[in-house]
Amino acid sequence: MTDTPAAAGTSAAAPAPSAPDALGQVRASLAGTLMERMGIEILEAGPERVVGTMPVAGNTQPYGLLHGGASVVLAETLGSFGAMLHAGPDRQAVGVEVGASHHRGPRDGVVTGTATAVHLGATTATYEVVVEDSRSKRVCTARLTCLLIARRGG
Repeated sequence: MTDTPAAAGTSAAAPAPSAPDALGQVRASLAGTLMERMGIEILEAGPERVVGTMPVAGNTQPYGLLHGGASVVLAETLGSFGAMLHAGPDRQAVGVEVGASHHRGPRDGVVTGTATAVHLGATTATYEVVVEDSRSKRVCTARLTCLLIARRGG
């Protein structure tokens, strides 16, 4: 299960924050995390859609191809941030299921992931995440479901 903090200043009942506000909240929460170590950068963030990039270098398996687990980390990161923004400040999003199909393994460059909301409900949020290489060839297709729970203190 992956915990993601709820974004400050948003709520499920209120309209989505402006893109710069949401993006700033997401970027601030990356410091010291796995996402930072993997070089994930968030380019766009909102409850409906999150876009981010990750370098292939440093995230490969022994054959020199992008590690499938790295693609899943990117997918779960993007979907979780969308769910976090949907959840609002009194709730947090926790990943409860992720599945991925790997289509090709790039050896270099940067991959771009786009998480698109499939379902934004009161208790769950589901995203389809497409990861593409620098030539816009699909690398991975993933689906993430997050449970939206009451925010825990501390």
